[in-house]
Amino acid sequence: MTIVDDAKAVQDDLVRLRRDLHHAPEVGLDLPRTQERVLEALQGLPLEVSTGRGLSSVTAVLRGHAGPDGERLTVLLRGDMDALPVTERTGLDFAAAGDTMHACGHDLHTAMLVGAAHVLAGQRDKLTGDVVFMFQPGEEGYDGARHMVEEGVLDAAGQRVDAALALHVTSGMLPAGVFATRPGPVMSAADVLRVTVHGVGGHGSSPHRAKDPIPAACEMVLALQTFVTRRFDVFDPVVVTIGAFHSGTVHNVIPDSAYFEATVRSFSQAAHERVLVESVKVCQGIAAAHGLEVEAVADELYPVTVNDAAQVDAVAATIADLYGADRYLTLPNPIPGSEDFSRVLDAVPGAMVFLGATLPERDPATAPFNHAPEAAFDDAVMPDGVTVLAEFARRRLSG
Repeated sequence: MTIVDDAKAVQDDLVRLRRDLHHAPEVGLDLPRTQERVLEALQGLPLEVSTGRGLSSVTAVLRGHAGPDGERLTVLLRGDMDALPVTERTGLDFAAAGDTMHACGHDLHTAMLVGAAHVLAGQRDKLTGDVVFMFQPGEEGYDGARHMVEEGVLDAAGQRVDAALALHVTSGMLPAGVFATRPGPVMSAADVLRVTVHGVGGHGSSPHRAKDPIPAACEMVLALQTFVTRRFDVFDPVVVTIGAFHSGTVHNVIPDSAYFEATVRSFSQAAHERVLVESVKVCQGIAAAHGLEVEAVADELYPVTVNDAAQVDAVAATIADLYGADRYLTLPNPIPGSEDFSRVLDAVPGAMVFLGATLPERDPATAPFNHAPEAAFDDAVMPDGVTVLAEFARRRLSG
């Protein structure tokens, strides 16, 4: 049997696992039930399994054999496991109840990585080297990949990983079964800017007796929008979006403070570093002009996700050989979402690849996208994902 056949053979088990995970989602770094289900799904395989110390991760190592010269290569395959604080509105019979949901397809990622472990375990005698399966919690804003890197996932096989791959399903944008990525930057960096403007409160009828923080904060919001278009190259853009603004209580009281926060996206390391520093200076300058104090802090969340060109070429060739060149799309531009798989790609060569999982009755151009309460994913694409994960690893290990 081929890897494609092996992947199809485990489809029913993967659907059951995926739907079980979908029905009982968990958020953050602590995913005890999800971790338990993964461990159950890996039982009986010839894996060296360990769990995280500070988070509910699972790391499994599959040992192949050494090459003719004794060399052992190592490939890492990653699947994230956590859900989102979103109330589901899909109407699926296995929909989650409550206020959490697998709205980003991580349930498919987890099931596909389990499938890849089963398929590669069956091909173990053909592997020249080792495979590390990285089951990661906390991708959605908790930087779980950083925690796993710090706990040693990249060296879990006894030496540093030589290549890494992660697949990410989409509920829209791509037709079902189509893979897409690009060399170089593939997803943006994400930072958060938090600003508190301190003034002096007073009566709304007499603003000259107070120090009103609201106009200054509003000026900062507008200035940040202009700042990114005038200080950064249009071909290396930065996006600032104010997502929260809070101040005051009633119409005739000048508050003593105003607070806002923004998400900041950039697509190069240079822009990423500059915007962290200069966005703070914009706020400080405006506050000084108004005679106010300001606390402005820009924190890095995730760096730019940068694909290694050689690994992208390897993925593209694998997909073309397995399914035909029309199943692979080179993205013209990076995606402005962000990913903590960037932590892995900062350390080792690898690729983040998208897999369309749009439901057949939906149009990819208009289907509710990842993170939406209505986002739904076609689990029929999972054998394709399993096959690409497994075949990428097999080919990378063969040199």
